[in-house]
Amino acid sequence: MDYEFKFQFKPYHNYFKQPLRTSHGVWRVREGIIISLTNAKGVTSRGEIAPLPWFGSETLAQATEFCRQVGETIKREEIMAIGDRLPCCQFALESAYLGLNQSSVKNEVNEVQNLDFCYLLPAGAGALTAWSDLVRDNSAITFKWKIGVLPLKQELKILQQLSSVVPPRTKLRLDANGGLSRSQAEELLSLTDSLPNIEFIEQPLAPESLGDMYRLSQSHSTVLALDESVASFRQLQQVHQQGWQGVFVIKAAIMGYPRRLIQFCQQNALDIVFSSVFETEVARQTILDLSQQLVHPRALGFGVQHLFQAE
Repeated sequence: MDYEFKFQFKPYHNYFKQPLRTSHGVWRVREGIIISLTNAKGVTSRGEIAPLPWFGSETLAQATEFCRQVGETIKREEIMAIGDRLPCCQFALESAYLGLNQSSVKNEVNEVQNLDFCYLLPAGAGALTAWSDLVRDNSAITFKWKIGVLPLKQELKILQQLSSVVPPRTKLRLDANGGLSRSQAEELLSLTDSLPNIEFIEQPLAPESLGDMYRLSQSHSTVLALDESVASFRQLQQVHQQGWQGVFVIKAAIMGYPRRLIQFCQQNALDIVFSSVFETEVARQTILDLSQQLVHPRALGFGVQHLFQAE
């Protein structure tokens, strides 16, 4: 008989120190749900539902309604039958289940601390000074800077300054969140092709402009990465089948069952970067643990904790 796990859930609200500005708009508070499963031995494991509806996940209201409908108990077969329209719920429930049943997935804390992280800088000119607060020594470090927020001409000037003031071993990732036009992307790439410290540009064009993304990647030396274009597991499969040769930015917390995602990445040897959706430590730890099963030389996109208010 499939054991019924005790199920509980609790909403959370985490406020940013300063509103986060992207081409999707202004974000002031990260809301989500912490769920827990308890087995017959009384052992409890947690998972996190961290929706990102503008990336195509369920809304917080839909996730909350799902949790209410679950009731007080849930079986493993019910966890694995959650529909793809609820990818964050799939992630949270299977994460908690794996925490109970696959302790080998877990890593020691000191191992996780040795991972390289990419740290998010504020949009606009604030990046020119914010980076120095995150550099502790002369070691290599990776920063991510949101673009497509200010007029492009202004951002190009800031980028030239930023590229010149950061330490020599610094890598810069630019994230447009799909907010540029084809002509703007060409103008940006004309500059980044000449800058030595650009690691890649993330999603310069909207997801529906994937064909133009392919053409840009072939005509410029700057590496391009897909994010919004691979926001769901189905999209990831489709884009890979179409032959994308660049980087895949993976927001695991919104991509459904984590074990399915890891298996697909392993089987296809994708060039990936695991990226945060501003989740709490619950989902963050799950993703960092899972990431250890893959070979990924690029810094993980989880340097965001400094953006939140202290609890």
